[in-house]
Amino acid sequence: MRSLAGRVLLLQLAIVVLLVAAALVPLVLQARRDTMVDAQHRTLAVAQAFANSPGILTALASPDPTAVLQPRAEAARKAAGVDAVIVYRLDGIALTHSNPSLIGKHVIGPYAQAAVGKAFTSTFQGALGLSVISAVPVKDAHGSVVAIVSVPVTVERVRHRVDRQLPVLYGGAAAALAIAAAGSGLVGRRLRRQTHGLGLAEMTRMYEHHDSVLHTVREGVLVIGGDGRLMLANDEARRLLDLPADAEGRHVTGLGLEPDLAELLTSDRPTTDEVHLAADRLLAVNKRLIAPHGPAGSVVTLRDTTDLRALSGKAKVARERLKLLYDAGMRIGTTLDVRRTAEELAEVAVPRFADVVTVDLVDPVLRGEEPPGVGAEMRRTAAVGREGRHCLYPVGELIRFVATHPTSAAVANGRAVLERNLSTSDDWRAQDPERAQHVLDDGIHSLIVVPLRARGIVLGAAHFWRANASAPFDEEDVSVAQELAARAAVCIDNARRYTREHAMAVTLQHSLLPRGLPEQSALEAAYRYLPARAGVGGDWFDVIPLSGARVALVVGDVVGHGLHAAATMGRLRTAVHNFSALDMPPDELLGRLDDLVAHIDAEETAAGEDSAGEDAQGIAGATCLYTVYDPASGQVAVATAGHPTPALVHPDGTVVFFSVPISPPLGLGAGLPFESAELTVPEGSRLVLYTDGLIEDRDRDLDAGLEALRRALAGPDRTPEATCAAVLEAMLPARPSDDIALLVARTRRLDPEQVAEWDVPRDPAAVAPVRTACVRRLTEWGLGQIAFAAELVLSELITNAIRYGTEPVTVRLLRDRTLICEVSDGSSTGPRLRRAKVTDEGGRGLFLVAQLVDRWGTRYTPVGKVIWAEQSLPNGATPAAEGLGEMFLGEGAPPSGSWGRDDTAL
Repeated sequence: MRSLAGRVLLLQLAIVVLLVAAALVPLVLQARRDTMVDAQHRTLAVAQAFANSPGILTALASPDPTAVLQPRAEAARKAAGVDAVIVYRLDGIALTHSNPSLIGKHVIGPYAQAAVGKAFTSTFQGALGLSVISAVPVKDAHGSVVAIVSVPVTVERVRHRVDRQLPVLYGGAAAALAIAAAGSGLVGRRLRRQTHGLGLAEMTRMYEHHDSVLHTVREGVLVIGGDGRLMLANDEARRLLDLPADAEGRHVTGLGLEPDLAELLTSDRPTTDEVHLAADRLLAVNKRLIAPHGPAGSVVTLRDTTDLRALSGKAKVARERLKLLYDAGMRIGTTLDVRRTAEELAEVAVPRFADVVTVDLVDPVLRGEEPPGVGAEMRRTAAVGREGRHCLYPVGELIRFVATHPTSAAVANGRAVLERNLSTSDDWRAQDPERAQHVLDDGIHSLIVVPLRARGIVLGAAHFWRANASAPFDEEDVSVAQELAARAAVCIDNARRYTREHAMAVTLQHSLLPRGLPEQSALEAAYRYLPARAGVGGDWFDVIPLSGARVALVVGDVVGHGLHAAATMGRLRTAVHNFSALDMPPDELLGRLDDLVAHIDAEETAAGEDSAGEDAQGIAGATCLYTVYDPASGQVAVATAGHPTPALVHPDGTVVFFSVPISPPLGLGAGLPFESAELTVPEGSRLVLYTDGLIEDRDRDLDAGLEALRRALAGPDRTPEATCAAVLEAMLPARPSDDIALLVARTRRLDPEQVAEWDVPRDPAAVAPVRTACVRRLTEWGLGQIAFAAELVLSELITNAIRYGTEPVTVRLLRDRTLICEVSDGSSTGPRLRRAKVTDEGGRGLFLVAQLVDRWGTRYTPVGKVIWAEQSLPNGATPAAEGLGEMFLGEGAPPSGSWGRDDTAL
């Protein structure tokens, strides 16, 4: 409301309110007055009509006048809308009354005037309250007054009638006020738009500022209307254009201006710093159209640039140099490649600053190493200009500069060296006089050598050459060359350090990732690993053979890139290998791995806090997927810690994703247990494990990535190798922002003929028959050479299960790449290998088993444990077993198949 429009709106509203009030009050007063007059006339008319009504004299003369007159009076009262019709005798006794209790009683009232024969109307306080009452005499045939008829109307009833008219009056006043307010609002809105919401003080101040600016600014200002007429010109514009006093209002073409300037001012073409001649002045003209911010027209500013004409050449050169340095900051260092950064320095300087640019770097810089010190031996890394026709050293050549060469001087002093005229520089010629002459013959005549220094270390040197018609370098050019070299040196040093760290990270990562897939029969596997362009990451995979011909498939991802991510990946991969050797279920293994990650993270965070000035680098985040496949049953057990679930491709080509309970990433579980899922898959199915870099990208969300993976996997049966190729071809982004690990495994099932299983009663006498059956099956398999050792192993394991375990006891033989003997029972107590003393009677059984087999161990199940042992097949039978057999046979041991008829254990 401080604006002019707001104040006008308030004034209009105030005037409307006053007008409405002035009209409403007289109307209300007039309505009250008219109602009172109407009440007086009505009561008088009703009284006269009743007093002169037929039969009233007869009724008065009757024995009971009230019985006749009271009904007629009530009917008249109701019909006329009055409060009462009262008939009095001259002695004041009421014959009729609206209140029946007052009939027959003496009522005092102002009736003296009516008693003498005159009708009257007055207002008085009666039995009904403040009333308007009319009294009329009833005369007989002789003109004598025999009674008085009185008709009162209470003031309250009169006011009630007036009040019923007030809503109409108030409604009309409100409607008038609303219409007037709406009109005022429209007027205020239009005024606000035209005054831009300014107040009186602001408008006054704006006018004062407008006037002072126009008359004090050192630029000419013109406002030209849409019809080409001059609307406004300040004092500076009048001076610059030499305008007449009556110029405002005249057409621009009639002001005597130069034709090209007049054409520009009348056109609709905006311009910026367009130079025009006005008399002997050189004016820089800026023109902007007022539309759409105002009416048609334009605003023109004029600036006298006559004194700047001499400086325009130097300003152009300075502007070009600034533009060169700006472009250098944008174009140099776009990659973290040392050679490419050197080429970018040369490319940005040719031909805008030099005709030829060469960059030489010391060899350790190219390898990402720290330069050993100041030296004059460098390798030509980049050369740009004159389409390679110059006679300078080619790219790739190792150059040893002599001590007097400008490059040696620049490197030794750490400052740029300027050679304005190479034909007179003996120091430059001394390097290679013959080549120097060819360079001069080629037209190159001037040189600036700038050392490339970063962090006080010389990385190389940049050479800027000019040839033919180009002006020789001067001292101002030296500063530009130094600035270019300084920016490039920082970028080259960053690239060098990145190259070193990247090489170290790649070496570390390659040493930590699997070199190949282990030999096993349960799966046919293939893999792909693609590092991100941003650097080495923490993605990893593994195929780990387990006991019982089972295989573990592992895929993990460590957040981040660089050495820390690669080192963390190696630690987690080693931990998974160690935990898998304990034959843990997938959910339990991930629980142990989660505890390990939380422990490592706490240790590194504490170490970072204790070390002043060092940042704590804990494990920012890691995920892992652990899958175990059993070729004997075809069962797959899967558990995940924040990792995408694997895909299963059925032999018919349909693709499903495992439904695995969701668990948080490693180190974030807060002690929550992990859950696993189990599924039996048909033979020939493909298990597809991957990291999120395959399905997630900046241009693709997770759901779209999973759907794309489904399409890439669907279709006819393919080998794991072909599946990897097809998936990467369909889904690999052009510039991967994250590492990609892909592991595809096609399942195989053990032939039923490769598996033999027996249930063993918990009776020591049952050992011999089972042992005999196992030897018979080994003979059928053609493994008679190792039957003796297997018989010893089974005898010890079965006896231990019967003696120390609980039911059920089961024996299983698996013929795979090795012979696997498994004895399971319902006890969760595992055996422990120890070295028995000379005096001990027992404790040598497991030691003997460990000597006879390649590997053995214990695997716990939900219902007990499995003790397993692996033996090499006959082409790799253990010499220890053969020697042991000969030893027993030499001492009279029974032949294979009749072992232990009387004894149940060794």
